[in-house]
Amino acid sequence: MAQKTNPKTKPRGRMVTSFRNNFLTGLAVVLPIAVTIWAVWSFVGFVDARVLPFIPGKYNPLTYIDMNVRGFGVIIFLLFTTIIGSMTKGLFGRTIVRAADNFVDRMPVVRSIYNGLKQIIETVVSQSSNSFEKACLVQYPRPGIWAVAFVSTKTGGEVLTKIGEDSMTSVFLPTTPNPTSGFLLFIPSNEIVELDMSVEDAAKLVISAGLVMPPSKSEIAKGKAKARTVTKKRPKAAK
Repeated sequence: MAQKTNPKTKPRGRMVTSFRNNFLTGLAVVLPIAVTIWAVWSFVGFVDARVLPFIPGKYNPLTYIDMNVRGFGVIIFLLFTTIIGSMTKGLFGRTIVRAADNFVDRMPVVRSIYNGLKQIIETVVSQSSNSFEKACLVQYPRPGIWAVAFVSTKTGGEVLTKIGEDSMTSVFLPTTPNPTSGFLLFIPSNEIVELDMSVEDAAKLVISAGLVMPPSKSEIAKGKAKARTVTKKRPKAAK
């Protein structure tokens, strides 16, 4: 004989499923906001803890009030960095920086760390206006398989000379779901397919492992401007 199902279990199962779906939807909204606030708050506290001890007592707000003024150290750091930047633009400032560089170059271990960090920071700052402006598709790890990457800059120097190509492009191939790690690839420029989507949309595509698919130009023109979420169709439950 077929076992009869209790009709009361169906509403209870639907209630549990509805609660789970609502919880996951709320978690997707609340968690990014909470993590962002925590990261910013922690970074501000980290900077304050290292800047405030160097501020003279009469200028330090902790001298006059018993509570910690969050963000005061960040403001001092920004002002100090801006003043240093304006000073180094002049002849006197450039002379001091050059003398400091020559002094560091005489220190065997320190010069490797200092020169490496300085080169990275100068590259990022000088190219901040055009770094990762475009997303693209490249064939990786073999022809016929495409991966999302970000255009970095035109390849030059010894790399281009050794390869022997006329035009090469440096691209950053991120990993999923953590786009902060990845691979630096040098690819012939004619083998790169540039995408119309923004860098932010491409990053969402990588982080979501392909579940969040940005709309194409035709979909945007038809009014489907919101990103489509790829979902798998579940088979209908047997009655």
